[in-house]
Amino acid sequence: MIEQFLAQGLHKWPKPLKIFLVAFLFLLTSGVTVGLVFLFMTTSLSVTGTIEHYNGSDVSTDDTFSIQEKYAKPVSEMLLTTHNHLIGFSFIFIILGMLFYFNTIINGQLKNFLIVEPLISAWVTFASLWGIRFIGTYFIYVSMTAAVLTYLSFYLLVGVLIYELLFKTSS
Repeated sequence: MIEQFLAQGLHKWPKPLKIFLVAFLFLLTSGVTVGLVFLFMTTSLSVTGTIEHYNGSDVSTDDTFSIQEKYAKPVSEMLLTTHNHLIGFSFIFIILGMLFYFNTIINGQLKNFLIVEPLISAWVTFASLWGIRFIGTYFIYVSMTAAVLTYLSFYLLVGVLIYELLFKTSS
């Protein structure tokens, strides 16, 4: 009985449950968007800004009393950032993935890919930050690509879910 209920698609779920899920998705999207705003404020969403955020700023050699504007992230802060984000994104994407599984708009291999892809992209994003910090600044391109994929996946999954919950009618 419960399998039939779940398999019929999100658009056929009871209205109170759909309203609850839309409110949840709105709150979750607000939190993720605030995180992106924070990212913009700390890195300008640029290659040089991100490298400086993790590796610290260069000190001018022409001024004896130059003070570094940003310092390189210590391992303890890198660990905390990685820990918090990997756990947070894990919960975000397991919930979205489970809900997305029951959408009826996107099916087949694309659905399977979209359920797993953001988990991989999130891991690559935060692993590559360690690469930026301790191996080479060229990891910035891996980090930025993976981060874009992570956030595009997030907004796509949420968009499809909200569309089905609010606008799709039974056919």
